[in-house]
Amino acid sequence: MNDSLKAFNAYIRTIEKELALGNATEHTHRPALKALLESLGEGVVATNEPRRVECGAPDFVLTRSSATIGYVETKDMGKSLDGVEHSEQLNRYRSSLTNFVLTDYLEFRWYVDGKLRLSARLGTPVTDGRVKRDKSGIEAATWLVDNFLSHQAAPIGTSKELAQRMARLAHMIRDLINRAFDKEPESGSLHAQFMAFKDNLIPDISAEQFADMYAQTIAYGLFAARCNQVTGTGFTRQKAAYLLPKTNPFLRKLFNHVAGPELDERIAWLVDDLAQLLAQADMEAVLKGFGKRTAREDPVLHFYETFLTAYDPKMREMRGVYYTPEPVVSYIVRSIDHLLKTRFNRPQGLADDNTFILDPAVGTATFLYTVINEIHDSLVTQGQGGLWNDYVAEKLLHRIFGFELLMAPYAMAHLKLGLLLKETGYQFEKEQRLGIYLTNTLEEAFTKPEIMSGFNEYIVEEANAAAEIKKDKPIMVVLGNPPYSGISANASKHAVKNLKTGKYKQEFTWIGKLIEDYKIVDGKSLGEKNPKWLQDDYVKFIRFGQWRIDRTGQGILGFITNHAYLDNPTFRGMRHSLMNTFDEIYVLDLHGNAKKKEVAPDGGKDENVFDIQQGVAICLMVKYPEEADNKKL
Repeated sequence: MNDSLKAFNAYIRTIEKELALGNATEHTHRPALKALLESLGEGVVATNEPRRVECGAPDFVLTRSSATIGYVETKDMGKSLDGVEHSEQLNRYRSSLTNFVLTDYLEFRWYVDGKLRLSARLGTPVTDGRVKRDKSGIEAATWLVDNFLSHQAAPIGTSKELAQRMARLAHMIRDLINRAFDKEPESGSLHAQFMAFKDNLIPDISAEQFADMYAQTIAYGLFAARCNQVTGTGFTRQKAAYLLPKTNPFLRKLFNHVAGPELDERIAWLVDDLAQLLAQADMEAVLKGFGKRTAREDPVLHFYETFLTAYDPKMREMRGVYYTPEPVVSYIVRSIDHLLKTRFNRPQGLADDNTFILDPAVGTATFLYTVINEIHDSLVTQGQGGLWNDYVAEKLLHRIFGFELLMAPYAMAHLKLGLLLKETGYQFEKEQRLGIYLTNTLEEAFTKPEIMSGFNEYIVEEANAAAEIKKDKPIMVVLGNPPYSGISANASKHAVKNLKTGKYKQEFTWIGKLIEDYKIVDGKSLGEKNPKWLQDDYVKFIRFGQWRIDRTGQGILGFITNHAYLDNPTFRGMRHSLMNTFDEIYVLDLHGNAKKKEVAPDGGKDENVFDIQQGVAICLMVKYPEEADNKKL
């Protein structure tokens, strides 16, 4: 304690000398603070990197043996910390960083997990650059700094806790990327990566969405890698690239590029902290239940929902991310299996090796998980369980696909299906991937020439693989729970520049053109004055599924969606189109529409299967092969 008191008194004397010059600023006292912090903690290094700070990092990152201890943010002496404490910047730091100090060089406030733990003031500036010392305040400050430097975050032992902590750090990583992107020239590395995504994978991606995808790639790349290491000993960002599952080659390559050795120093410090968080987590406890086929609820999806709620609740609402109850998924999957057997002369149902299946809004792969379970159980029931390993390699993986636009569920889908197949006894071959692709289902499928290299090359590979499935694979089953979003994230029109005049005009996107069919009955426009509800994402996914099955010439569409299209006059063109395409349409209206104030048949509360106000319905739509005249009904 005596050594600490001496260090603080020496620190105050240095500040007094600087104040006496009469031109001190916030930056003036940083060397003195750095010296103080490093003298009070054995092996502590306090790093102040202006390029990091410029992009939103705290003023100091404190490390010991390359491991982060905590952070310090400085403000001008005399500036009220009460006002600073509740600023946007401080709220961001406090919510993301578990061990954090705010100081004006004389007052110190220590926060743990966002909550104020201790505060202390060394003294008060007086005339002539002097500081009137507060003996009890100096003693309190020594206690505060000592505890700050020796603090260790409580180990994480639940999936909910880890998801929330990951989300807070990922949110801050996203903010850092946004700031770094804004400050670098268009020739910078982040801009080059942004254009690679825009040109080859997601044409309408914005800079903000790119930052979001970048942050989620890092967060879930690290998470997937950590799942493949039994203990956290030695787990680092650099090691993670080698630990990512080979079943997801795109994520391996992408992660190695965006989070590998060349990661921008303005971002790397926080990514390393996220890796440190995962290294310290009790992953056995976190992953408990992740690979259990008998679980009634989906721990992988709950992990992602928890993450997204903490990371960006508006995104969850916009993308319609909600847990699909297991009975709903099971009903749709088993019904499709039955229809394949009874309407298409496929006695093996979903296990038929010529039946191609797609979930166009795969999320964390709840539906494909259930499909694989159904197929596995049917083979076991038939006494063919011993053939499972060969069956998966030769007759399953090449015909089951999923599309996803958000990086986090994309990574989780790969993780969940990989765990399931491993749990059922399947041994992956060396370079075998799962058929989950990062793509926007509602964008037109187009194939890019494979003349790129490096970062562009593997983005093009992923885009081309998804385009082939959209256009050319004989998809016979389209199923899932597409997002419901009245304000669609997938525009029906976009601005196109006239190369001659330089002017822009609005033209329909690919899905926008398809949706126009829902405004027509018997070749005549309905003249609908307010067709905005046709722009809901679920409508666009139904239209995609209809188009995809039409292209194959036969098949089954099985979705759970908003039920508004069943009776709303705006959807009469949609209903007409669906009846013209499909030979059988089955609808199970689950109701639950709070806005309509519906009640159950017994007069009780009409509860929704989701935590939303909008009522939902299950649809099963069947299109016979063109050559088939009679069907068993």
